[in-house]
This record gives sequence, C-alpha cells and structure tokens, in this order.
Amino acid sequence: MPSTPDTSQPLPSTMRAAVITHHGGLDAIGLREVPVPRPGPGEVLVRVGAAGCNNTDLWTREGSYGTADDPDAKAGWLGPLDFPRIQGADVAGTVVTSGDAVGAGLVGSRVLVDPANYGDPGPDAPVVDVLGSERDGGFAEYVVVPAARAHAVDGTPLSDVELAALPIAYGTALGMLDRGSVSQGHTVLVTGASGGVGLAAVQLAHARGARVVAVCSADKADPARTAGADAVVDRRRGEVVADAAEAAPEGYDAVIDVVAGATVGRGLGLLRSGGRWVVAGALDGWAVDLDVRRLYLANLALVGSTMHTPRVFGQLVEIAARGEVRPVIAATFALEDVAEAQRQLATRRHVGKLVVVP
Repeated sequence: MPSTPDTSQPLPSTMRAAVITHHGGLDAIGLREVPVPRPGPGEVLVRVGAAGCNNTDLWTREGSYGTADDPDAKAGWLGPLDFPRIQGADVAGTVVTSGDAVGAGLVGSRVLVDPANYGDPGPDAPVVDVLGSERDGGFAEYVVVPAARAHAVDGTPLSDVELAALPIAYGTALGMLDRGSVSQGHTVLVTGASGGVGLAAVQLAHARGARVVAVCSADKADPARTAGADAVVDRRRGEVVADAAEAAPEGYDAVIDVVAGATVGRGLGLLRSGGRWVVAGALDGWAVDLDVRRLYLANLALVGSTMHTPRVFGQLVEIAARGEVRPVIAATFALEDVAEAQRQLATRRHVGKLVVVP
C-alpha cells in the first residue's frame, strides 16, 4: 500500500508531461516540461500516482473516431481536439490542493478519478467530455479535475496502479453488463477477452454469478480462465460463431462485444430469445452486415454502450473501495515511455492493462 505523500510541501511551478501535438503516429507523442496546472473553483489538483492506457488513447492520437458528417475525418473521442493535449483518462493519485472549499475535504485523500463530465446531473447522464481528450489528462505528474469527479478510496486494498486500471476499461465493462441486464445464472459471451475491457467484463460478469465464455487467442486462455471464464473459444481458429455455439448449446443471454465486424451479423443466432448483443468497440471493423429479421423475430436487442454513467461509476468506486476485483496488470511504464506503452498496446500481445507511473 503506497504511503500518503506530504501535501504540505509547496507545489513546483513545472512538471513533466507526455503530450500529443497532432493526430498521427507515435512521433506525435513528446515529453515536455509544462506549467503545473492550478485548480479553479470546484476543482482539485491530483498528484498522479498512476494512469492507465486505453485503446482510446491510440484512436484519439490517430484521430480515428471520425465525425457525424465524415467517418474518415480526423477527430477525437467527441470531435476535433485542441493541441497540444496531455492524454491519459485513467487516473489514481492523491489530492494535494483545492481551488476552493468545494474540494477542500479531499486534500490528502487517495482518489479514483471519474474521467467523464456529463450533460446533466442525472444518474444516467450522457458523457460530454473525457479526461485526456477534451481536457488534459493523467500522463503527467499532476492533473486538475472537478472535485465532484475525484472519489476518495482511502481504505482500498488496491494500489494506485491497480486503481488506474479501472475507470475506462472496468467502467465500460460494467456499463455493458448493465445494458445487457447480466445477472446471476445468465450465460454470457465476451469477445476480446484478453484486452482491458474484455478481461474486465469476464471478471465482473463472473462476480455477478454468470457463466462466462471468453473469446481470445489460445495462448491467452489461462489468464481468461483465471479471471473467471468457464470456457474459452480460440479466435485464431476462425470459427468463433460455431465454437461459441458449441460452448453454450442452450444459447446466450448476452454477448459483450468489443470486436464487432463480421461476427455481429453471423452471431446474432447465438442469442436466446430476448437476448442482448452489447457493443462498445470495433476492433474487427465498424461496418456490419446483418439480417434484421433475425433481430426482430427473436425479440433481440442490439445495444450500443459508450463508457459509463455516473450511476455505473459509483458502483465501480464501491467495487474499488472494497477491492472486490483486482485488475490484471500486464506492465508499467515511466512517463518518458508513453510512446512505447502505446506501441505495445497496439500489438495486443499482452493480457490485462498497461499503466504509466509518473
């Protein structure tokens, strides 16, 4: 368990940060000395203990999200970006100062940061901006966040590195399970089960008492089973739909899918009547062909799921505070090695999360 930093020390005027200067390859990332940000009203300054890496970092840097008008346009998560930008949505650390009385009670606390800002105060409000995309994130020594998004987790048994694996991957996975109405006794298929979101979905679905069938390459089957998978389908055989059907002849209550592509159309028949196919990624392609008759005749639901809601993140904070799930950490990287972390992330040869430790 890391010791609590001395928050009485004066803040430095500058810090190191990994920034992207344009949409592009790994050469778009550079290590810079930049001013330490100062919190304004309703904000706190967090000394970053660790910051997780996500596919969203790659796609934001590359500008791969497109826009509503042009799917090929260079854009970030929610539209055009301002440069330079410090990436890093997943932040755990310690609050060192507050912009006003709103966050004063958090000073000295270990916190897990919700990377989202929301469009309204409701429990299922939509995400309107994301840390490390629309505003500077955690690939730095310090980051400013709204006090309302810094959740104290002082009693957690998890380290900062483990906490920093949670927000995007586990928040997205938890949101997908909620949208899929996954509960005890259900049978669930999880694609991309060795990646951050997929492995999180395996752990969280297992914790809910579901039977989990994981899709990943055979060399990553053991970690998937350790995470809670009851059966593993080897995606490299090229027979995912047939093998998934064999693993659960009675069908699936939900498919938790971060891969998409051709499997969606071919795989709808895997669902039981009334089942839900929940999609939160497109690693195998965003263009999908499907027979809509298979959707409506069996009362199926094809559901999109983006990140989490305030309600879902609250559930995640409770899970983190109790240490109910321990994230799998594949590797950690120094701040100057963010480009290498993103290079390794793109190869998808690892199992679990890659985390930057400033």
